[in-house]
Formats: sequence, structure tokens, C-alpha cells
Amino acid sequence: MAQADFVLAREALPVTIAPMPLTRRTFLALGAALATLPASAEAGPVVFAAASLKPALDRIAAEITPMRLSYGGSGALARQITQGAPAELFLSANPAWMDAVAPHILPDTRRDLLGNALVLVGTPDAPPVDITSWQPAARIAMGFVDAVPAGQYAREAFATLGLWDAVQPHIVEVENVRAALALVARKELPYAVVYASDAMAEPSVTTLHQFATDTHSPIRYPLALLNENARPAYDALLSVQAAEIFAQSGFKVL
Repeated sequence: MAQADFVLAREALPVTIAPMPLTRRTFLALGAALATLPASAEAGPVVFAAASLKPALDRIAAEITPMRLSYGGSGALARQITQGAPAELFLSANPAWMDAVAPHILPDTRRDLLGNALVLVGTPDAPPVDITSWQPAARIAMGFVDAVPAGQYAREAFATLGLWDAVQPHIVEVENVRAALALVARKELPYAVVYASDAMAEPSVTTLHQFATDTHSPIRYPLALLNENARPAYDALLSVQAAEIFAQSGFKVL
């Protein structure tokens, strides 16, 4: 990708989700998002959250406040919210996808909650990587570069480093960052671009490189309340106890 193309890619990162009819495909997407949610109201509010938050939010739901958690790529979750999925809280891994659901957000409840870092991971026997001159000869897993924040950040980082043209033919795009991580953990692929928190949570991968923060847009996880009934869980996610769990899971608490 030429430098001019890279500038366009970064400027285009904010997204707008146009209204769409509720097609069979959309219903299937909504069903997939809700299939794992407990039916009992006592299980807590429905929380749509970026897949990279799973280790931390699973702990928070078990130790601090009950929540019915549905994980996925932020872009897919945002589209489901705009199509009527009954999310009551939304935690995105990219501010642009929170912008896309702005009409559904209760006033004065959006805030940047967390930060993260972007890393290249590999299998434990992967050779060291000099990112400044890397010419990959093997496949690299990452989230969809047009919809998954980790994939969007990765594309920016590789473009900034002048590596996008070399890397792009080797990319295997997947539905979320945890899926990319799992491919390396299972040794199905040798490399993946994920968040530092993901690498910290998975002992079966090795961090080969951490991308400098000036190679991509700031990684921010905004939180927003979509239904007043979820206010107790919203407050719990902003608590000191939750902040400790997020920090222990490798996130930067903002």
C-alpha cells in the first residue's frame, strides 16, 4: 500500500452502518450472537463485548456482577445492535464502532474504559522477527481488516511500517481476534496479530513483536449503556474491583 493509500485507510477508519432490511442472513447473525446467552433474567443484563475482553469479563461476571455476555468482533456486534439485537451494554474495541450505534446510547454514558497494545505472536518454536525488514513466507491470522478492530489496527501498523504489500498476500482473516489467537495456539497457523492482553492470556503463544503506538490509531475500548436496567452492571464495570481485574488481564485502565 502506498503512503497515500495508507492515509486514506486511516481517515476511513470511522464507520457508518447504513440501515439494512432484516434478511435471513441478519437473523442468523442475531441468533448466533444470542445463542449462548442464559435465558434467566437473574443472569444479569445482556452485554455485547469485543472478543478480546472475554478473560476479564468472564471473571467480572463471576466475581462482581452477573452479566449475560455475548462476544464477537466489534463490527459484527455493532451491526447486530443497529438491527435490533437486545444488547443492554456495549463494550467495543474501537471507538468507530461505538460511533455507529450512537442513536442507541443513553445520554452521558459513553466513556473510554480501557486501552491495549498490538502484538505479533507466533508458535513457541517460531523464529525471531525483525519487523523492520520482515518478509513473511507463512500465513498470518488477524481479524477482518474491514470490520474487526484488531485487524484494522494491524493493517494500519503494517502500512505505517511499509510492510502491507508484503504481508497482505499471507493474511488469513477471521471473525475476531480470539479466533486469530486460537489458530496459533493450536499450531494451525504460525503467526497472528492480536492484542497484548490476548497474548498474556494464552501460554501456548510467544510474543514476537509489539507494535509501536505511533504505527496505528490509539487502541481504545469505549463502554456505553444502552438500557437503564443495566445501570448496576455499568457502574460495576467502572468500579475499582473491575479495574483491578482488567489490569491483571493485561489492559490499560483509562
